[in-house]
Amino acid sequence: MFTRRLASFLHDSLAEVPAVALLGPRQVGKTTLALEVARQRPSLYLDLESERDRAKLDQAELYLADHLDKLVILDEVHRAPGLFMVLRGLIDQARRAGKPSGHYLLLGSASLDLLKQSGESLAGRISYLELGPLDLLEVGAAQSDALWIRGGFPDSLQASSAARSLRWRQDFIRTYLERDVPQFGPRIAAQSLRLLWTMLAHQQGGMLNTTQLARNLGLDVKTVGSYINLLADLLLVRRLLSWPSKLGKRLVKTPKLYVRDSGLVHALLDLKDKETVLSHPVVGASWEGYCIENLLACAPAQVQPYFYRSSAGAEVDLLLQWPSGELWAIEIKRSLSPKLERGFHEACADLKPARKILIYPGLESFPMGQDVKALPLEQLCKELQTMGYS
Repeated sequence: MFTRRLASFLHDSLAEVPAVALLGPRQVGKTTLALEVARQRPSLYLDLESERDRAKLDQAELYLADHLDKLVILDEVHRAPGLFMVLRGLIDQARRAGKPSGHYLLLGSASLDLLKQSGESLAGRISYLELGPLDLLEVGAAQSDALWIRGGFPDSLQASSAARSLRWRQDFIRTYLERDVPQFGPRIAAQSLRLLWTMLAHQQGGMLNTTQLARNLGLDVKTVGSYINLLADLLLVRRLLSWPSKLGKRLVKTPKLYVRDSGLVHALLDLKDKETVLSHPVVGASWEGYCIENLLACAPAQVQPYFYRSSAGAEVDLLLQWPSGELWAIEIKRSLSPKLERGFHEACADLKPARKILIYPGLESFPMGQDVKALPLEQLCKELQTMGYS
């Protein structure tokens, strides 16, 4: 059992608002975390993938009205979109009775669907949290390599062998394609979506070129765009946006795309262990994506991530923009003797960031000149954690 950093913030949110939506991919640990919360207060758990539990909600308003004294946990709530208007009425009823918070915990696997449905019905009554795969601070530095190679899904990370871990991830991908994806939109050809997902893994951290992807798949651009939107809504890929320039520079505006879990990158490419990953061309991009996901998992939610690339070759892998407007420029190198390229220094001259950081896989921090500091990934993750809710 891993202690999730989000747990304390989830408790705080339930103490402040009537409903909390906990979003994240399947098998990431949402139900485990919800049941842990349930053990600490009177609670009712309903799994809306269970016909028996769905039947209890045939008369949802009557049934849930009998449980206003409990925290009601609704798992896979996107399966019952009609519930949101019912919850609104019950929340208002409870408020009038002097119970303003901690009524509903909604678990969902798709962000856009759930955000749209709940936002329209529960505006001002709901808070949103995202639970991602396990991160470096949750598993510990001793498991850093395993976390990178196997990814942060608990069952994959804790598998008894590399082969079993790979098989779990491949089964996870197959289940998403054959069972889960069809729930969230029009019928999508599983084989086409798998090919696209695999192409994205091959191009990990590359610029999104929908036209080229469509040509390679033999599909139209609009269809490929909708596939990528779906993978993003399922919290499986990340679009990292380009810095919104006000500098008068010609910048690359196309987003970069990452498969968010490094273990899924390796499974899509059939890379079974560290040796096969290290010998594959994706190794640098895979580690870059792994670092980015860990840093964003530990950063406060208000921090906005971007990348920077100009037509002249100035480039920064990751920019963190703080609410104050302060910028941190972060370069990522998978080398024990990292060197910064000229493009990073040119980008920093353009952006004038408050901090310039190089992340590398070593264990010690050291200055690199020109106000750049090399840091281990874990050290910067810990620093970001102290600045947020975790």
